[in-house]
Amino acid sequence: MNYPWLDEYCTAKVGAIKEWKAEWGAFRFMVGGKMFVLKGTYQTGRPIVTLKLAPADGDLLRNKYKDVIPGYYMNKVHWNSVYLDGQVPDKIVKEMIDQSYALIFTSLTKKAQKEIMSQHG
Repeated sequence: MNYPWLDEYCTAKVGAIKEWKAEWGAFRFMVGGKMFVLKGTYQTGRPIVTLKLAPADGDLLRNKYKDVIPGYYMNKVHWNSVYLDGQVPDKIVKEMIDQSYALIFTSLTKKAQKEIMSQHG
């Protein structure tokens, strides 16, 4: 599997936690109670991560990389999946994680954002 740094990169985000979702057979990376990355397997058994992106960015990446597909089991407009055994450059996957985290973090209430920031000084 590519991207051996993935879990550490996600959990290094301010306020991020990793939890196992047994019903899904997948790990979720959460901030403020909301998921920003889902790490699991595609219906074919290939390992994937699913992330939230601005629709235009998701379209661009899907057109550029065959290993970026519409979000598996998610809203296909806002969520995108990346095959972890694929060829998407590390830099691009990190940018996708960054954008997903930012979109989810900014969707939290100002109070929740402040709380997370104050806990992680």
